[in-house]
Amino acid sequence: MTTYNLASLLENTAARVPERDAIVFGDLRLNYGTVDALANQVANLLVDRGIEPGDKVALSCPNLPYFTIVYFGILKAGGTVVPLNVLLKGREVAYHLDDSGAKAYFCFQGSPELPIGAEGHAGFEQANGCEHFFMITADPAGASPIEGTDAMGQSMGPMPTTFESVSTDEDDVAVILYTSGTTGQPKGAELRHRNMRDNATAGEQLFGASAEQPDTFLCVLPLFHSFGQTVIQNGAFAFGGTVVMLPRFEAAPALDLMLKESITFFAGVPTMYWGLLGALTPETDVATLAENLRIAAAGGSALPVEVHKSFREKFGVTILEGYGLSETSPVASFSPHGEEPRPGSIGIPIPGVEMALLRPDSWDPIPDDLEDDGKTAVGEIAIKGHNVMKGYHDRPEATEEVLHDGWFKSGDLGRRDADGWYYIVDRSKDMILRGGYNVYPREIEEVLLTHPAVSLAAVIGVPHESHGEEVKAFVILEKDASLTSEELVAWGKEQMAGYKYPRIVEIVPELPMTATGKILKRELS
Repeated sequence: MTTYNLASLLENTAARVPERDAIVFGDLRLNYGTVDALANQVANLLVDRGIEPGDKVALSCPNLPYFTIVYFGILKAGGTVVPLNVLLKGREVAYHLDDSGAKAYFCFQGSPELPIGAEGHAGFEQANGCEHFFMITADPAGASPIEGTDAMGQSMGPMPTTFESVSTDEDDVAVILYTSGTTGQPKGAELRHRNMRDNATAGEQLFGASAEQPDTFLCVLPLFHSFGQTVIQNGAFAFGGTVVMLPRFEAAPALDLMLKESITFFAGVPTMYWGLLGALTPETDVATLAENLRIAAAGGSALPVEVHKSFREKFGVTILEGYGLSETSPVASFSPHGEEPRPGSIGIPIPGVEMALLRPDSWDPIPDDLEDDGKTAVGEIAIKGHNVMKGYHDRPEATEEVLHDGWFKSGDLGRRDADGWYYIVDRSKDMILRGGYNVYPREIEEVLLTHPAVSLAAVIGVPHESHGEEVKAFVILEKDASLTSEELVAWGKEQMAGYKYPRIVEIVPELPMTATGKILKRELS
């Protein structure tokens, strides 16, 4: 049996360069030795509370040092990390805790504007099998703001700062990342230790990452999401880099941090690059920004050509585009470092990964014949390699739909040119990408239908200047019901995470349908 624990990304670097900065947050600087010791205390706390190897432990925390400390503490104890979106409401938290079978839950207390702790505890109270709740307080030594709940800092304080990490097989599940299809509730993608390790260490070939000259990363992508977790946090720790954390992306503060901390690596979704360019002023020291910045990486959605050009002109750095999904840990393809990017392309498969284009509703590949535009016909992108998930947690039928002989069906449509560069054409799923967050219409529709005045709902994405897409709902009301669009938007805000609820609601008398009763969403706009 091959043993490997993802926590070794931290442990190996802590042993090699314990004094090097691992995390920077405001005026707080934590070196690798300190982060490792704190993670050891979390691991000891979990073992003390009866958490065993293979148990699931959930985590709700924005981009703060606590996230990384708890994340690696769970892994050290042999547990599986279940990162949750900090915008989830109580009932959504309860669903994720129950579906994953989480035994323990660490939740940041949040703020009046973002009551993560209140929503998290409400979800914990509604969940059926979760046994332990730890409130991560803003003051590490402070008491939990919710009476009767444990404060993480106080609970881990007496624990030893040494811990021998549990030996796990590299095929054991390290992380469960929740994602959704166009039907049903969110599904947990089970990612093995080796999936996460190999995707993180791929930075050596993708970005020229080096332990001799480690990068300083600006972390604005949420760590609970696969992009930020693998490319920033784990990718940095694999080579001894420094992670500078910003809990919420705001362009002007991000530029200030890039200057203050001499950021060499920035990764973000296209709207973040759009924001950085818009925040530049005549007083901005662009020359220093450009001198420091070594790598700029983009994913999540297609990068507009004008943003690509403008960023290169201003910063002197070419944005490298890539592609991936939660199910692929996430990176599957990337624009090769050192080569001229091709506008609109998501690059080529990363080392150790294969990609193919499949015929509709089959596992048969389409021919490699090129068409008049120098690209192949459109097919569904399939992925095979070290990055592909083990499967969906407790969903064998859903797993069987997308996995076959090591290949994973992405649900995205693409084309390939003569040199093997891939291009996304469209999504075969109805997924909406709002500001870098995946929004799944079916889930929103099901929540809307719980409103007593709503008879039928259809949700689509519509173009939005800064968010990429906005969530729009078409709603048929119950007979004699009285409800305005504004009232339904306000209700949805209470029921769903901030990135999910529809900002635009159109109340209509009917919806276009096929003869079998299926809503024709392509006729909605």
